[in-house]
Amino acid sequence: MTLFNSVFTWFMKKRIHQIELFMKYPNEVQEEWFEQLVTRAENTEWGKKHHYKSITNLTEFKERVPIQTYDTLKPYIERMLQGEQNVLWPSEIRWFAKSSGTTNDRSKFIPVSEDALEECHFKGGRDMLTIYFNNRPDARMFTGKILTLGGSHQISQLSPDTSFGDLSAVLMKNLPLWAEFHRTPDLDIALLENFEEKIERMAYATKDVNVTSISGVPTWNLLLFKRILEITGKKNLLEVWPNLEMYFHGAVNFTPYREQFKKLIPSEDMYYLETYNASEGFFGIQDTKEPGEMLLMLDYGVFYEFLPIENLGEEHPRTLTLDEVQIGKNYALIISTNGGLWRYMIGDTIKFTSLDPFRIQITGRTKHFINAFGEEVIIDNAERALEEACMQTDAIIRDYTAAPVYFNGDECGAHEWLIEFEKRPSEFERFVDIMDETLRRVNSDYDAKRFKDMALRRPIVRNMPEGTFFNWMKEKGKLGGQHKVPRLANNREYVDAILRVVEMVE
Repeated sequence: MTLFNSVFTWFMKKRIHQIELFMKYPNEVQEEWFEQLVTRAENTEWGKKHHYKSITNLTEFKERVPIQTYDTLKPYIERMLQGEQNVLWPSEIRWFAKSSGTTNDRSKFIPVSEDALEECHFKGGRDMLTIYFNNRPDARMFTGKILTLGGSHQISQLSPDTSFGDLSAVLMKNLPLWAEFHRTPDLDIALLENFEEKIERMAYATKDVNVTSISGVPTWNLLLFKRILEITGKKNLLEVWPNLEMYFHGAVNFTPYREQFKKLIPSEDMYYLETYNASEGFFGIQDTKEPGEMLLMLDYGVFYEFLPIENLGEEHPRTLTLDEVQIGKNYALIISTNGGLWRYMIGDTIKFTSLDPFRIQITGRTKHFINAFGEEVIIDNAERALEEACMQTDAIIRDYTAAPVYFNGDECGAHEWLIEFEKRPSEFERFVDIMDETLRRVNSDYDAKRFKDMALRRPIVRNMPEGTFFNWMKEKGKLGGQHKVPRLANNREYVDAILRVVEMVE
């Protein structure tokens, strides 16, 4: 494996030049991909309907193709699930990524074409390694195995020619041989549908393997790590896997988990690399040491548009291209892809931290926010407030969610936070005050509503019992994979459901 590690390092570094090219010529690369996508799809059913053959520029494209959501594309996707081809994209589509978002209980099946697999998802995976080896020339990741904790896979009952599963499962089923060789555990364990059985079998299957890197969603990885330590009796993961050097993570903000990982992996040399890899495509990779900041990948068969968040909800909102965006403003992400998604609103909000090159941070979801009283609190605000409160009270958060408490008689509204702590704050009330003060500092709308408790009073923070969020996710059938706890909601659906689960357990 040492020889392979050396050869692979040399090969991956050749890609750096191409990455530097799209960093230098971002608008030209995006324009080229726009033209390629429209041309490739002009003879599909969708392309004929919207007259792609006669589209000569982006303005015409925007005029002919309205912004799409899953519901507007669903009739086309349902036919594709039955095996129909050349509907949204010309190449054969046999795989579908089952979306794991908790915004809506309905399943979403995102088409994954061969082009999307090779030119987007797998290219993103290779670039993730390229950037890591470029930033750490002495890396020895391929002298051991990469542990991947993904979702489940199953055959669609709608057609013998189509299959679906969590994105991670779709990718694992299609990995090239060299990548599969370096992955652990075996697929029969990695793709188990019963998450609790999967954790147990993975723990026993990997505890004696030379694991050098880990990939997966932090929430579920922590459960695996703790089970492995229970089985082995070790104090930390470096006693189990002494050559561990890298953790690839995504799907949720890593900030609330950082201290837990430092405790489990007590090494200053441990490298953490964030990716933005969704069912709809691979969009960003952390290329610097700056946490949460990712390079926007521009040559993956994805054309980007950015909708200013204040224009969300307009009938015909104007979207922006890369040459029009500004640093620090929130945008809803709109994508057209080589998987057949056209002007598709993915549901994420981002902001740019740099325009040369284009780097982004995920700030939240278009449906995950609290604005019951005009306070417009987004996930980015919440994460910053919790990080500050944890730092000043020596606390560690395992999971959380929040929702509004509505006016009741003479009592004004509030935000109710359900927080499960890994380590409880040294001073609980001070934790609440710091969180509140930080929210007021980073969000002027929240601050205005908190003025003299006129619209919002001090937050209500509930210290939830251990296992609260695990039990709730289990009840919903949402354990593992890319499933994640919704952080903020503009109604009490999630909060009330979680409180009911706690009552039942008690």
